[in-house]
Amino acid sequence: MLYQKLAKFFATDIGIDLGTANCLVYVRDHGILINEPSVVAVAEGDNKREVVAVGEEAKRMLGRTPGHIKAIRPMKDGVIADFDITEEMLRYFIQKAIKKVPARRRFLHPRVLIAVPSGITEVETRAVKDSAQRAGAGEIYLIEEPMAAAIGVGLPVMEPSGSMIVDIGGGTTEVAVVSLSGIVEARSLRVAGDQIDQCIVQHLKRAHNLLIGERTAEQIKIRIGSATPQNDEATLEVKGRDLISGLPKTILITGEEIRQTLQEPLTSIIEAIRSTLEHCPPELASDLIDRGIMLAGGGALLRDIDKLISEETGLPVFVSDNPLQAVANGTGVVLQEMDAMAKALAATSAANKKRK
Repeated sequence: MLYQKLAKFFATDIGIDLGTANCLVYVRDHGILINEPSVVAVAEGDNKREVVAVGEEAKRMLGRTPGHIKAIRPMKDGVIADFDITEEMLRYFIQKAIKKVPARRRFLHPRVLIAVPSGITEVETRAVKDSAQRAGAGEIYLIEEPMAAAIGVGLPVMEPSGSMIVDIGGGTTEVAVVSLSGIVEARSLRVAGDQIDQCIVQHLKRAHNLLIGERTAEQIKIRIGSATPQNDEATLEVKGRDLISGLPKTILITGEEIRQTLQEPLTSIIEAIRSTLEHCPPELASDLIDRGIMLAGGGALLRDIDKLISEETGLPVFVSDNPLQAVANGTGVVLQEMDAMAKALAATSAANKKRK
């Protein structure tokens, strides 16, 4: 009891969107203070690994490091792939965020709320909690990403009516229908931004014998990628390495070519949305006819993806105002009522796990 009273005054409440592509840290009463790539540069040697850089600085090293340094992404498909490196990354971001708050709130370990995929396993859940605890967190709560995203974009999750959220992140796509502060029906699909980038990489390798890196594939997706045909199809010069000669090479690709490449992952996302709608109770499904589907996450920024989903489902589709920060903002809303809401959401999450 004494610790809880002290924690309210001295501890820092932190919400973390531990994403595959980016990590966002929300500090209660201060907003989002950290928004950096989930990348860590590591120097290897003599059976040990030493962290060289984290976040934005480490991302600039992707594909450009010498032999003894590797720029790696410790999160894969929305969950921890490298336990030790994730711990170091979390510690770095938590400490960096804490340094930006008043000194009196640094005495106790921060209370941390972490957003995780709805399809996460018990083993993966334990890995997230252990990493956060070893990184310096005190009390640790988890919230499912679709619920955090729904709260972050302003959907009426407390009301006895259906709201649908589709969060297309870097490693996972979270599809959920929420009502009365709980997830009624959900799908967690490990097809999202990273898989879309890989489709582009593989296509250029097969069709043009050109090898490109992850960053180049992401830029192609951002600049000329689209979900539906465009009136003015853009073209883009792409530089990479010729697989036959081994020499640098430049080719010209079109938006139509990239759009055809993206059909497979986009079809998987649409099928997950359809499956969720098919299993949704009819009373809540009827609410969606008027309210439609809300998109969040970086994948929501793909040109005309809302139009494609609307055509395939027959429902109105909207892109949230700030899709990249939806989950982090959702943890921020929960943090404002940390003591009551976090416990209620933890109980709801546990009930959902038991139901599954």
